[in-house]
Amino acid sequence: MRTRMLALSAVSGAALLVPTAVPAAAGDADGVAGTDSVSAAELLARVKTCTRISDGKYRTDQGGPAKVPVCGTKGAVFWEADMDIDCDGRVTRACNSRTDPSFLPETAFRTSAGKPLDSARLPYVVVPGPGPLWKYTESGISGGGVAAVVYRDKVQYAVVGDTGPTGIIGEASYAAAEALGIDPDPKSGGTASGVTYILFRNSRVSPIEDHRAAVAAGQVLARSFVDGHR
Repeated sequence: MRTRMLALSAVSGAALLVPTAVPAAAGDADGVAGTDSVSAAELLARVKTCTRISDGKYRTDQGGPAKVPVCGTKGAVFWEADMDIDCDGRVTRACNSRTDPSFLPETAFRTSAGKPLDSARLPYVVVPGPGPLWKYTESGISGGGVAAVVYRDKVQYAVVGDTGPTGIIGEASYAAAEALGIDPDPKSGGTASGVTYILFRNSRVSPIEDHRAAVAAGQVLARSFVDGHR
C-alpha cells in the first residue's frame, strides 16, 4: 500500500446526473436492470487508441518507471495500469490499522451523511490528486463520478471515491478488487497489470454510496461509449 494523499471534499445533492430511464435486461451486473450489458471486450476495443490528455506519464508504484498516460475521448478518460488496494475510510473488519499498515480513516469524498466511504463494501476508484501531470477536475471528473473497471473478462461499475499521490496511478477499493476477482488484501493483494479504468466525464451519482445507482448509470454510459456517442 503506497503512501496516500488526502484531499477532502464533500459530496452534496441527491440527483443522479446521468440518464436513468433505461429498459430492463437480464444478466446485468449486481442484479440492476439496465441497457443490454456491455462486455469487457467491447470496452477494451473502444480504448485501444490513446489520445493522451495528461502532460506526462504516471508511475504505478513509487520508484517505478513512468509509463502510464491518461487518455481521453469526448465523453471519457481512461488508463491501463496495475491495481493497488485502497482500504481507507470507514473502519471495518477488513479495513483497519491492523489489516492495513497504511490505513487512513478518511476518504477524499464522503457519504451523503458526511462520513468516510466504506472501502470494504463500496466499489470505487482512486484518481491521482491534482498535480503537474493532470488535474482530474479539468476533465469533467469529480467525486461520485461513474467509472467502469475492466479486468480480464469482467466489468465492474464503480464511483470515483478517493484521491492518491499526484504522480502515481492504479488503485481501487477493497470492494472493487474483490468484485473483479483480484485479491483485495491491502498488504499482499492487488495485481501488477492488466486493469483498465474508464471514467465517464460529467457524470455523478448522488448519494455517492448508492452502488446500484452507479451500476445503472454505468450501464447506460458504457453502452453510449462503446457505440461511439461519448
